[in-house]
Amino acid sequence: MEYLNCLLVIDDDHDIRLSLQDALEMEGYHVATASSGREALESLEHGLRPDLILLDLMMPDISGWAFRSWQRAHPEFASIPVVVVSGQGLSPPEVARLGVDGYLAKPLDLDHLLDTVARFVPPSHQPGVASW
Repeated sequence: MEYLNCLLVIDDDHDIRLSLQDALEMEGYHVATASSGREALESLEHGLRPDLILLDLMMPDISGWAFRSWQRAHPEFASIPVVVVSGQGLSPPEVARLGVDGYLAKPLDLDHLLDTVARFVPPSHQPGVASW
């Protein structure tokens, strides 16, 4: 199932996931969420095609590192842009190794988050929700 301006937020922290979802939906994005790397993989395998993935790295089952490795190995998902959103400080070489399109450090600055997301997906200003 495809939505215009759809984002996938992958984070095991419920409060962060909900905060990101609320902020992004207020800007007019459709937001699907996943509480783990495994849940995100299942959503993609069942047809979710987000325009951008916001990816936490430190998760208990499948880490963001492992998710990204899987994504890059599957051509049907490899072209989906990814911005890492993590409290784990990453060096420029680590970001380059991940092959991601951006990196935002937690705690997040809302304006910086919205500016970064808008570089990849313009907001529609028509609030909506995608549930998965």
